Amino acid sequence: LPRFVQKVHVLPQTVLYIADAETFSGHEECHEQKKARKRNSKETAIALEKLLPKRCQVLGLVTPGIVVTPMGSSSNQPQEIEEGEAGFALLFPKIDGVKIHTFHFSKDLKNRVFDESKFAEAGLKNNPDLRVVLLFGYNSWKSGATRFLHQIVNPLNEKSIILAGGQVESFTSLTSENNNAQPGDACGVVGLAFSGPQIQSATVLLDQDVADERTAEAAIQRLKAANIPEHNTIGFMFACVGRGYRYYKTKRNMEADAFRKFFPNIPLFGFFGHGEIGCDRIVTGNFVLRECNDIKDDLLHGYTTVMTLIHLGSSK
Repeated sequence: LPRFVQKVHVLPQTVLYIADAETFSGHEECHEQKKARKRNSKETAIALEKLLPKRCQVLGLVTPGIVVTPMGSSSNQPQEIEEGEAGFALLFPKIDGVKIHTFHFSKDLKNRVFDESKFAEAGLKNNPDLRVVLLFGYNSWKSGATRFLHQIVNPLNEKSIILAGGQVESFTSLTSENNNAQPGDACGVVGLAFSGPQIQSATVLLDQDVADERTAEAAIQRLKAANIPEHNTIGFMFACVGRGYRYYKTKRNMEADAFRKFFPNIPLFGFFGHGEIGCDRIVTGNFVLRECNDIKDDLLHGYTTVMTLIHLGSSK
C-alpha cells in the first residue's frame, strides 16, 4: 500500500481500504494472537492514514477474503482471493457534484432503541440527493447485532436508495472520529454514503439458486440490462464466505469472471464476508427495476452474492 500511495497525484478525499484478515495474522490463531492482531491492525491503519492528507476520510475494513481488480495490469482481470494475504485501497478524489461521506453507528448498550436523529446527522435522512449507501456490519455474532442492523437498514429501505454491503470481521479505521472511542466489544455498522443527482446505480442479488456459470451469468445479465453508463463506474461484489470456489464445485473466480464478461471495462472490488446486505434494484433517474408494492425488500441474506454498480457521473 505505501508504494501505491506514493504514486498518487490527485489528492484523495475519501479512501475505502479492505484487507484480508490474514494480512494481520498467521493462519493459526490463539487468544494472544487475536489480541496481537488487533494491535497490529491498528498500527497498520495508523501508518496508512499518515500517508494520506489530513482531512481525508478513511474507512478500513478487515474481511475473510477480498475481491479486487489489480489496476496495474493491462488485462485487469478481477480476482476473487479467498485465501492468503491481500488488500486494496480505493482512493476517491473530489468529484464535481458527488459527495461521499463515512458514517458509524455503534450499538448503545444502555438504549435498546436506536436514535434515528443520528441518521440526519450522518446525511442519511432529509437528503434528497442520497443515491447509494454501502453498509458494513461488524461483530455480527454479538447478541442483539442482527436486531441492531435491522434498525439501521429498515429506515433506509427506500426505492430511491441503493443499499449494498455485508458483515465484516472488524473495521480498523474511521478517521472521522477518535479511533480510541471504538468499543472493542460493541457491534455496529460503518459505511459510505454517496450523494449527488448524477449518480446512477443498480444492484442484483445472486441467491442460493445461483450455483453454476449459466445462472451466475443470467444474474449479471440483469445488471447489464439496467443500462447504467459504464465509464466512471465502479463494481462492488459482496459475497458470502460460504460461496466462492467451494460453492461452485472447485471452479474458481466464477462470479468475478461472469461480471467481467459483461463489464470488461468496469473494475470490480469487494469481499467475502459473514452475511450480505442487498436486493435487486436499479436507480437511473426515476427508473426503478421493480415496484416493491410498498412491501419492503428483504435486505439481509446468507449464502448469496450482491453485485452493485455505482456510476459517479460523466467525467469532464
